[in-house]
Amino acid sequence: MSLRLLWFLLLLFVGCVPVLVVNRIVLAAASANEIQSRINRIQNQWLIVANQVSRSGYVDNPQNEAIDAELVQMANLQDGRVIVVNRSFRTVRDTYEIDTGKYNISESVLQCFSGKASVNYYKESGYIDFAQPIYSSDNQQVVGVMLLSASTASAEELKEKLADRMLLLEIIEFVFMLIAAAVLSGRMVRPFKRIADSLTKATENPLEEDIRDSGFVETRAVSDAYNKTLKRLRQLDDSRQQFVSNVSHELKTPITSIRVLADSLMGQEDVPVELYREFMSDISEEIDRESQIIDDLLTLVRLDKSQAELNVTQININELLEAALKRLRPIAQQKNVELILESFRPVVAEVDKTKLSLAVSNLVENAVKYNNRDGWVKVSLNADHKFFYIKVADNGIGIPEDAQEHVFERFYRVDKARSREAGGTGLGLAITRSVVYSHHGAIKLYSRENEGTTFTVRIPLIYIA
Repeated sequence: MSLRLLWFLLLLFVGCVPVLVVNRIVLAAASANEIQSRINRIQNQWLIVANQVSRSGYVDNPQNEAIDAELVQMANLQDGRVIVVNRSFRTVRDTYEIDTGKYNISESVLQCFSGKASVNYYKESGYIDFAQPIYSSDNQQVVGVMLLSASTASAEELKEKLADRMLLLEIIEFVFMLIAAAVLSGRMVRPFKRIADSLTKATENPLEEDIRDSGFVETRAVSDAYNKTLKRLRQLDDSRQQFVSNVSHELKTPITSIRVLADSLMGQEDVPVELYREFMSDISEEIDRESQIIDDLLTLVRLDKSQAELNVTQININELLEAALKRLRPIAQQKNVELILESFRPVVAEVDKTKLSLAVSNLVENAVKYNNRDGWVKVSLNADHKFFYIKVADNGIGIPEDAQEHVFERFYRVDKARSREAGGTGLGLAITRSVVYSHHGAIKLYSRENEGTTFTVRIPLIYIA
């Protein structure tokens, strides 16, 4: 079902159904009001006739032509029937001349002899029955009963006429709502059509052009959401292109160095053994550097895959940190950097041991590499009821404020010359962040230039896939 058809049917429903319901309510109320008005009019007239019958003594002497004429006239006016019953329950007058002389012991007659008048409306038969006691001239006792059956045909005719007029009005309203719903539904879906056209046009020049629509708040929200997504895709595309460029550059640099060294050896005759060994040593270092870049790239590729590939087990985090620092102590000793481990409590958590060890090693190794000689690196471990926290702090060279938001980017280096001298690939912190995020954790950086750097990692104790 199309959106326009849905709007059309909805508007038609909303416009027509209330009108139909209101019309039916009005028709029923008008009919009930007409019946009640008819009852009140007849009842007033009937009371007047009943008083005349009572004063004339017609029950005991039904030969009074004036009263007889009144009863016939009343019956004719109401298109009904008048019956007069005396105290012996015998019918003394029937305008239909059917029950005259017969006994009438109906419920309404019995009620009247006990002094209770009654009015009953029979919708199915279309008649209103009136029962009125006739009192003696001194109003002391009931001497008879007057019964009137009045037709409601005139009220039903009025109801039918009103229903016909309402039907005509409903047809006019339906045609009007049909046209209005068609117009409004078209206007409502027009902004969505513009968005669809813009999206179709965008497929010809992906990531190039934003879409704009100011028709409705909802369509503006759709276009804004699309533009935000488009902006994010552009950023990702720029990042991808930058990453490809960086990878090409980083992989090409060691190869270029190796080629230059190899060409230098090949271009010389009788190369001294010392120079030959020096060049081969340099070539070996460049090969190791190339291998390290490739290894880090493969690590990033693996981390970019689904988190379902994490090998999560329950690990003692204290022992994991001790093992990581033990591996890095030889590197720290070369710069006489002191490694300190502070464990505030035993911590056991569900993590991927290999990947978390890699992340911690990257943080500690960076803290050592970019530290001053005779410096220190402090690693602390703490936990609460939900997370465990690893903090790696140093008193090294620090990170400039304008570079702090970029340090987790792939191949980003604050000081390229010093980074390459230290043997870094520019991928360590990107790997660390990917590991932390894959564990649904968070990593934060606090640093001041020439004062030191602190990385804080927060990871849930229980892994939830």
